[in-house]
Amino acid sequence: MLHFENDYSRAAHPAVLEALAAISDTPYPGYGSDEVCDHAKERIRKACGKPDADIWFLVGGTQTNQVVIDAITPPYAGVVTVESGHPNVHEAGAIEYSGHKVLTIPQHDGLMDADELDEFCATFYADGNYEHMVFPGCVYVSQSSEYGTVYTKEHLRRIADVAHKYDMPLFVDGARLGYALTSSACDMTLRDLAEIADVFYIGGTKVGAMFGEAVVFTNRKAPKHFLTVIKQHGALLAKGFLLGVQFDALFTDDLYFRIARNANEAADRIREALRDKGYTLTLDAPTNQIFVTLDEPTHARLEEHVLLGFMEKADDTHTVMRICTSWATTREETDRLIDLL
Repeated sequence: MLHFENDYSRAAHPAVLEALAAISDTPYPGYGSDEVCDHAKERIRKACGKPDADIWFLVGGTQTNQVVIDAITPPYAGVVTVESGHPNVHEAGAIEYSGHKVLTIPQHDGLMDADELDEFCATFYADGNYEHMVFPGCVYVSQSSEYGTVYTKEHLRRIADVAHKYDMPLFVDGARLGYALTSSACDMTLRDLAEIADVFYIGGTKVGAMFGEAVVFTNRKAPKHFLTVIKQHGALLAKGFLLGVQFDALFTDDLYFRIARNANEAADRIREALRDKGYTLTLDAPTNQIFVTLDEPTHARLEEHVLLGFMEKADDTHTVMRICTSWATTREETDRLIDLL
Protein backbone atom coordinates (compact mmCIF):
# COMPACT_ATOMS: atom_id res chain seq x y z
CA MET A 1 0.00 0.00 0.00
CA LEU A 2 1.30 3.44 -0.97
CA HIS A 3 0.94 6.30 1.51
CA PHE A 4 0.10 9.72 0.10
CA GLU A 5 -2.52 10.69 2.69
CA ASN A 6 -0.39 13.22 4.59
CA ASP A 7 3.13 14.56 5.12
CA TYR A 8 3.65 13.30 8.68
CA SER A 9 3.37 9.52 8.36
CA ARG A 10 7.14 8.88 8.68
CA ALA A 11 8.96 9.14 12.00
CA ALA A 12 11.79 11.55 11.16
CA HIS A 13 14.68 12.22 8.80
CA PRO A 14 17.71 10.00 9.55
CA ALA A 15 19.81 13.03 10.51
CA VAL A 16 17.22 13.94 13.14
CA LEU A 17 17.13 10.39 14.49
CA GLU A 18 20.94 10.32 14.63
CA ALA A 19 20.98 13.62 16.51
CA LEU A 20 18.43 12.31 19.01
CA ALA A 21 20.45 9.12 19.50
CA ALA A 22 23.67 11.12 19.98
CA ILE A 23 22.30 12.95 23.04
CA SER A 24 20.31 10.09 24.53
CA ASP A 25 22.83 9.45 27.32
CA THR A 26 23.48 13.11 28.16
CA PRO A 27 21.47 14.78 30.97
CA TYR A 28 20.07 18.26 30.29
CA PRO A 29 18.06 20.83 32.25
CA GLY A 30 14.32 20.82 31.65
CA TYR A 31 11.84 22.96 29.75
CA GLY A 32 14.17 24.10 26.98
CA SER A 33 16.69 25.83 29.24
CA ASP A 34 19.64 23.92 27.81
CA GLU A 35 22.55 24.43 25.45
CA VAL A 36 21.02 22.21 22.77
CA CYS A 37 18.00 24.51 22.45
CA ASP A 38 20.24 27.58 22.65
CA HIS A 39 22.35 26.30 19.76
CA ALA A 40 19.28 25.51 17.66
CA LYS A 41 17.88 28.99 18.31
CA GLU A 42 21.10 30.57 17.11
CA ARG A 43 20.93 28.56 13.89
CA ILE A 44 17.35 29.70 13.31
CA ARG A 45 18.16 33.34 14.11
CA LYS A 46 20.96 33.22 11.55
CA ALA A 47 18.69 31.65 8.92
CA CYS A 48 16.05 34.32 9.58
CA GLY A 49 18.55 37.18 9.59
CA LYS A 50 17.17 38.20 12.99
CA PRO A 51 19.89 38.05 15.67
CA ASP A 52 17.44 39.24 18.34
CA ALA A 53 14.52 36.98 17.42
CA ASP A 54 12.72 35.39 20.36
CA ILE A 55 12.35 31.66 19.67
CA TRP A 56 10.34 28.99 21.46
CA PHE A 57 9.89 25.29 20.75
CA LEU A 58 6.49 23.62 20.98
CA VAL A 59 5.32 20.14 20.07
CA GLY A 60 2.48 20.39 17.51
CA GLY A 61 0.64 22.72 15.15
CA THR A 62 -2.78 23.08 16.79
CA GLN A 63 -1.08 23.46 20.16
CA THR A 64 1.15 26.19 18.73
CA ASN A 65 -1.73 28.05 17.11
CA GLN A 66 -3.71 27.99 20.35
CA VAL A 67 -0.80 29.14 22.51
CA VAL A 68 0.36 31.93 20.20
CA ILE A 69 -3.10 33.28 19.40
CA ASP A 70 -4.06 33.29 23.07
CA ALA A 71 -0.83 35.08 23.99
CA ILE A 72 -0.97 37.83 21.34
CA THR A 73 -4.73 38.49 21.33
CA PRO A 74 -6.38 40.72 23.95
CA PRO A 75 -8.89 38.85 26.16
CA TYR A 76 -11.80 40.81 24.63
CA ALA A 77 -10.76 40.10 21.02
CA GLY A 78 -10.79 37.39 18.38
CA VAL A 79 -8.54 36.25 15.56
CA VAL A 80 -9.29 37.11 11.94
CA THR A 81 -8.70 34.36 9.38
CA VAL A 82 -10.23 33.09 6.16
CA GLU A 83 -13.14 30.66 6.18
CA SER A 84 -10.86 27.77 5.23
CA GLY A 85 -8.24 28.67 7.84
CA HIS A 86 -7.07 25.84 10.07
CA PRO A 87 -8.29 27.43 13.34
CA ASN A 88 -11.77 27.74 11.83
CA VAL A 89 -12.07 24.27 10.29
CA HIS A 90 -9.70 21.59 11.57
CA GLU A 91 -8.78 22.50 15.13
CA ALA A 92 -11.91 21.28 16.95
CA GLY A 93 -12.67 24.74 18.34
CA ALA A 94 -9.28 24.97 20.10
CA ILE A 95 -9.12 28.75 19.66
CA GLU A 96 -12.63 29.32 20.98
CA TYR A 97 -11.83 26.91 23.82
CA SER A 98 -9.06 29.30 24.90
CA GLY A 99 -11.48 32.23 24.90
CA HIS A 100 -11.06 33.86 21.50
CA LYS A 101 -13.68 33.87 18.76
CA VAL A 102 -12.55 33.01 15.24
CA LEU A 103 -13.66 35.85 12.93
CA THR A 104 -13.78 34.82 9.29
CA ILE A 105 -13.57 36.56 5.93
CA PRO A 106 -13.76 34.96 2.45
CA GLN A 107 -10.96 32.75 1.14
CA HIS A 108 -9.62 32.77 -2.40
CA ASP A 109 -8.03 29.39 -3.11
CA GLY A 110 -7.20 29.36 0.59
CA LEU A 111 -5.68 32.86 0.66
CA MET A 112 -6.70 36.09 2.37
CA ASP A 113 -7.31 39.31 0.46
CA ALA A 114 -5.81 42.42 2.06
CA ASP A 115 -8.59 44.72 0.83
CA GLU A 116 -11.25 42.44 2.30
CA LEU A 117 -9.40 42.41 5.60
CA ASP A 118 -9.32 46.21 5.53
CA GLU A 119 -13.04 46.37 4.73
CA PHE A 120 -13.85 43.91 7.54
CA CYS A 121 -11.97 45.99 10.13
CA ALA A 122 -13.26 49.33 8.83
CA THR A 123 -16.84 48.04 8.97
CA PHE A 124 -16.30 46.86 12.54
CA TYR A 125 -15.02 50.22 13.78
CA ALA A 126 -17.72 52.11 11.85
CA ASP A 127 -20.38 50.31 13.89
CA GLY A 128 -21.56 52.56 16.71
CA ASN A 129 -21.90 49.50 18.95
CA TYR A 130 -18.47 47.99 18.31
CA GLU A 131 -17.53 48.06 22.00
CA HIS A 132 -20.30 45.50 22.54
CA MET A 133 -18.79 43.20 19.90
CA VAL A 134 -15.77 40.90 19.56
CA PHE A 135 -12.83 43.03 18.45
CA PRO A 136 -10.51 41.87 15.68
CA GLY A 137 -7.37 41.32 17.76
CA CYS A 138 -4.85 39.56 15.53
CA VAL A 139 -4.60 38.21 11.99
CA TYR A 140 -3.82 34.58 11.17
CA VAL A 141 -2.71 33.23 7.79
CA SER A 142 -0.82 30.08 6.85
CA GLN A 143 2.09 29.69 4.44
CA SER A 144 1.27 27.47 2.58
CA SER A 145 -2.52 27.64 2.85
CA GLU A 146 -4.93 24.79 3.60
CA TYR A 147 -5.16 24.32 -0.17
CA GLY A 148 -1.42 24.31 -0.77
CA THR A 149 -1.38 27.79 -2.30
CA VAL A 150 1.25 30.37 -1.35
CA TYR A 151 1.41 34.06 -0.56
CA THR A 152 3.79 36.23 -2.54
CA LYS A 153 5.97 38.67 -0.66
CA GLU A 154 3.89 41.67 -1.76
CA HIS A 155 0.62 39.90 -0.96
CA LEU A 156 1.72 39.10 2.59
CA ARG A 157 3.22 42.56 3.10
CA ARG A 158 -0.13 44.17 2.21
CA ILE A 159 -1.91 41.97 4.74
CA ALA A 160 0.66 42.95 7.38
CA ASP A 161 0.15 46.64 6.58
CA VAL A 162 -3.60 46.32 7.08
CA ALA A 163 -3.14 44.35 10.31
CA HIS A 164 -0.81 47.01 11.70
CA LYS A 165 -3.17 49.79 10.57
CA TYR A 166 -5.67 48.37 13.06
CA ASP A 167 -3.03 47.62 15.73
CA MET A 168 -3.09 43.85 15.20
CA PRO A 169 -0.08 41.52 15.01
CA LEU A 170 0.22 39.22 11.99
CA PHE A 171 0.72 35.56 12.86
CA VAL A 172 1.83 33.17 10.10
CA ASP A 173 1.24 29.45 10.60
CA GLY A 174 4.24 27.67 9.08
CA ALA A 175 3.28 24.04 9.57
CA ARG A 176 4.28 23.50 5.93
CA LEU A 177 6.62 26.47 5.68
CA GLY A 178 9.45 24.47 4.13
CA TYR A 179 7.22 23.34 1.28
CA ALA A 180 5.94 26.89 0.73
CA LEU A 181 9.35 28.58 0.64
CA THR A 182 10.85 25.99 -1.75
CA SER A 183 7.89 26.14 -4.13
CA SER A 184 8.57 27.42 -7.64
CA ALA A 185 5.64 29.83 -7.16
CA CYS A 186 7.08 31.47 -4.05
CA ASP A 187 9.17 34.67 -4.31
CA MET A 188 9.69 34.83 -0.55
CA THR A 189 12.60 33.68 1.58
CA LEU A 190 12.70 32.91 5.28
CA ARG A 191 14.36 36.28 5.82
CA ASP A 192 11.55 38.02 3.93
CA LEU A 193 8.98 36.32 6.13
CA ALA A 194 10.88 37.36 9.25
CA GLU A 195 10.72 40.98 8.07
CA ILE A 196 6.97 40.90 7.38
CA ALA A 197 5.38 38.75 10.10
CA ASP A 198 5.26 39.69 13.77
CA VAL A 199 5.32 36.05 14.75
CA PHE A 200 5.46 32.85 12.72
CA TYR A 201 6.47 29.29 13.22
CA ILE A 202 8.71 26.90 11.36
CA GLY A 203 6.94 23.58 11.09
CA GLY A 204 9.02 20.53 11.91
CA THR A 205 6.34 17.86 12.40
CA LYS A 206 5.50 17.86 8.67
CA VAL A 207 9.02 18.64 7.44
CA GLY A 208 11.43 16.05 8.77
CA ALA A 209 11.12 16.24 12.56
CA MET A 210 9.67 13.54 14.76
CA PHE A 211 7.59 16.34 16.30
CA GLY A 212 8.03 20.02 16.96
CA GLU A 213 7.46 23.58 15.80
CA ALA A 214 9.76 26.58 16.25
CA VAL A 215 7.90 29.80 17.11
CA VAL A 216 9.74 32.93 16.01
CA PHE A 217 8.81 36.37 17.36
CA THR A 218 10.44 38.92 15.08
CA ASN A 219 9.09 42.49 15.05
CA ARG A 220 7.79 42.16 18.60
CA LYS A 221 9.18 40.16 21.49
CA ALA A 222 7.13 37.32 22.90
CA PRO A 223 4.46 38.49 25.34
CA LYS A 224 5.55 38.80 28.95
CA HIS A 225 5.90 35.49 30.80
CA PHE A 226 5.30 33.51 27.60
CA LEU A 227 6.70 30.36 29.20
CA THR A 228 3.96 30.58 31.82
CA VAL A 229 1.35 30.95 29.08
CA ILE A 230 2.73 27.85 27.36
CA LYS A 231 2.51 25.91 30.62
CA GLN A 232 -1.07 27.06 31.25
CA HIS A 233 -1.97 25.43 27.94
CA GLY A 234 -0.32 22.18 28.97
CA ALA A 235 2.15 22.76 26.15
CA LEU A 236 5.47 22.98 27.96
CA LEU A 237 7.60 19.91 27.24
CA ALA A 238 9.76 18.93 30.21
CA LYS A 239 12.33 17.32 27.90
CA GLY A 240 12.62 20.47 25.81
CA PHE A 241 16.04 19.45 24.56
CA LEU A 242 14.31 16.82 22.38
CA LEU A 243 12.79 19.68 20.41
CA GLY A 244 15.97 21.71 20.24
CA VAL A 245 18.15 18.89 18.96
CA GLN A 246 15.76 18.20 16.09
CA PHE A 247 15.78 21.80 14.88
CA ASP A 248 19.53 21.95 15.31
CA ALA A 249 19.77 19.02 12.88
CA LEU A 250 17.20 20.45 10.45
CA PHE A 251 19.01 23.79 10.27
CA THR A 252 22.43 22.25 9.70
CA ASP A 253 23.66 22.43 6.09
CA ASP A 254 20.28 23.67 4.82
CA LEU A 255 18.69 20.26 5.49
CA TYR A 256 15.23 21.67 6.21
CA PHE A 257 14.92 23.25 2.78
CA ARG A 258 16.66 20.46 0.88
CA ILE A 259 14.22 17.82 2.09
CA ALA A 260 11.22 20.14 1.61
CA ARG A 261 12.22 20.66 -2.00
CA ASN A 262 12.08 16.90 -2.51
CA ALA A 263 8.36 16.91 -1.69
CA ASN A 264 7.63 19.68 -4.18
CA GLU A 265 9.58 17.98 -6.95
CA ALA A 266 7.62 14.75 -6.40
CA ALA A 267 4.34 16.68 -6.35
CA ASP A 268 5.21 18.47 -9.59
CA ARG A 269 5.78 15.11 -11.30
CA ILE A 270 2.45 13.80 -10.04
CA ARG A 271 0.60 16.96 -11.13
CA GLU A 272 2.08 16.66 -14.60
CA ALA A 273 0.98 13.02 -14.79
CA LEU A 274 -2.54 13.90 -13.66
CA ARG A 275 -2.85 16.51 -16.39
CA ASP A 276 -1.43 14.17 -19.03
CA LYS A 277 -3.87 11.43 -18.04
CA GLY A 278 -6.93 13.70 -18.11
CA TYR A 279 -7.65 14.01 -14.40
CA THR A 280 -9.40 17.10 -13.02
CA LEU A 281 -7.23 19.16 -10.70
CA THR A 282 -9.58 20.82 -8.21
CA LEU A 283 -7.19 23.76 -7.97
CA ASP A 284 -3.65 24.25 -9.15
CA ALA A 285 -1.58 24.47 -5.97
CA PRO A 286 2.22 24.67 -6.39
CA THR A 287 3.36 22.90 -3.20
CA ASN A 288 3.28 19.35 -1.86
CA GLN A 289 -0.52 19.17 -1.60
CA ILE A 290 -2.38 18.10 -4.75
CA PHE A 291 -6.18 18.30 -4.89
CA VAL A 292 -7.92 16.17 -7.49
CA THR A 293 -11.62 15.58 -8.17
CA LEU A 294 -12.26 11.87 -8.71
CA ASP A 295 -15.33 10.02 -9.93
CA GLU A 296 -16.34 7.22 -7.58
CA PRO A 297 -15.08 4.25 -9.70
CA THR A 298 -11.63 5.86 -10.03
CA HIS A 299 -11.61 6.78 -6.36
CA ALA A 300 -12.45 3.19 -5.37
CA ARG A 301 -9.85 1.73 -7.73
CA LEU A 302 -7.04 3.94 -6.51
CA GLU A 303 -7.79 3.39 -2.84
CA GLU A 304 -7.22 -0.34 -3.25
CA HIS A 305 -3.55 0.51 -3.68
CA VAL A 306 -2.88 3.98 -2.25
CA LEU A 307 -4.04 5.90 0.81
CA LEU A 308 -5.21 9.42 -0.09
CA GLY A 309 -6.62 12.22 2.07
CA PHE A 310 -10.36 12.94 1.97
CA MET A 311 -11.22 16.62 1.54
CA GLU A 312 -14.90 16.92 0.63
CA LYS A 313 -17.67 15.65 -1.60
CA ALA A 314 -17.75 17.59 -4.86
CA ASP A 315 -21.20 16.22 -5.75
CA ASP A 316 -23.10 12.95 -5.55
CA THR A 317 -20.68 11.14 -7.86
CA HIS A 318 -17.35 12.93 -7.30
CA THR A 319 -15.01 13.37 -4.33
CA VAL A 320 -12.16 15.84 -3.81
CA MET A 321 -9.15 13.89 -2.58
CA ARG A 322 -5.72 15.11 -1.54
CA ILE A 323 -2.49 13.55 -2.72
CA CYS A 324 0.20 14.69 -0.30
CA THR A 325 3.92 14.21 -0.83
CA SER A 326 6.50 14.70 1.90
CA TRP A 327 10.18 15.12 2.63
CA ALA A 328 10.40 11.31 2.65
CA THR A 329 8.61 10.58 -0.64
CA THR A 330 10.86 8.50 -2.90
CA ARG A 331 11.07 8.46 -6.66
CA GLU A 332 10.00 4.81 -6.62
CA GLU A 333 6.83 5.66 -4.69
CA THR A 334 6.10 8.53 -7.06
CA ASP A 335 6.59 6.27 -10.10
CA ARG A 336 4.28 3.63 -8.64
CA LEU A 337 1.56 6.20 -8.01
CA ILE A 338 1.89 7.55 -11.55
CA ASP A 339 1.56 4.00 -12.90
CA LEU A 340 -1.63 3.53 -10.87
CA LEU A 341 -3.04 6.75 -12.29
